[in-house]
Parts: sequence; structure tokens; C-alpha cells
Amino acid sequence: MIQTGTRKAPINIRALDTQRSLIDRAAAIQNKTRSEFMLDAACREAENTLLDQRLFFVSEKEFGEFEKALGTPLADNEPVRRLLASKAPWEK
Repeated sequence: MIQTGTRKAPINIRALDTQRSLIDRAAAIQNKTRSEFMLDAACREAENTLLDQRLFFVSEKEFGEFEKALGTPLADNEPVRRLLASKAPWEK
């Protein structure tokens, strides 16, 4: 995730000395500052959390469109049909 622009929003956090030391050692291995390392790690975890959502809230109209899409038969797709009909490499 590459972001451009000036960083304006401060994020403050308190940690144990051992935690800060651990983070500093890991940041040094990646040639990053503590802030860069922590922000990258936090953003990566935030993205994973958001991508792992299993509950979505939608309007009735959006849900209707979703159900319609689920019920619409797919057009014939020969490459996909061949792929699904083939054995997996570990089954051969």
C-alpha cells in the first residue's frame, strides 16, 4: 500500500520497553524507522481484518441485485468448463 502526501494524523501508542526493543530490531532488519515499520504492520493488519469480513450490510435494493446476480445462469465458458473438468495435479 503506497500512500503519497504529507502525514498529518498523529498516532500515539505506549509500549513496554521489551516491545519497543523488539519492534526496533525488526524495523532495523527491514531498514525502516520504528514509525514506518509500525504503520506498515498496522495497515497490513487493518486491510486483512477488513478483507476477512463475513457480514455485509446492504440496502434491500442492493440485496435484490445480489440475489438476481446469484440466480442468473453463467454464459458458457469453454476454458473454465475444461479447467473444472480436469483433475487437480495431486489427483493424477
